[in-house]
Amino acid sequence: MPATFSGPREGERLWFLGTLATITVRGEATNGRLAVIEFLFPRHASPPLHTHPQDESYVVLEGGLTVVAGRQRFELAEGAIGVVPMGVPHTFRVDSDTARVLVLSTPAGLEGLVRDGSVPATAPTLPPPDTPRPSAEELDQLFAAHGQVNLGPPLRPDDRAT
Repeated sequence: MPATFSGPREGERLWFLGTLATITVRGEATNGRLAVIEFLFPRHASPPLHTHPQDESYVVLEGGLTVVAGRQRFELAEGAIGVVPMGVPHTFRVDSDTARVLVLSTPAGLEGLVRDGSVPATAPTLPPPDTPRPSAEELDQLFAAHGQVNLGPPLRPDDRAT
């Protein structure tokens, strides 16, 4: 298998549920061992509390996140890295105006969920408000098809550690 690479801001650009997702390393390029997605998230972006069959690592390039993983809660600032093992219930929330985060999926697989729930991005920006999104029923089917189990709500903007 040949080496793979991508240049700065290169990759498959997609608008995924209010974010810009750029798939920079496809699972197909690594025989399914790894995929890398660079996300641009808006303030307060937060997925539902969920599990999936991949380890998920966050490398914060710009901005900051609050991550909840199992019974742990931690802050990731610019330059920080967090790793959530497969099967651990987790979510995060963007606490800065925007955040640019590399997400590593090991094994690959998260990029398939992103690809299947997206529309092609026509600019390297957050999507316009009228960008099409899957319906609630389509999202349920998408998550089920990719092994994501939703367990609870996302982190609210006012949800602070006590």
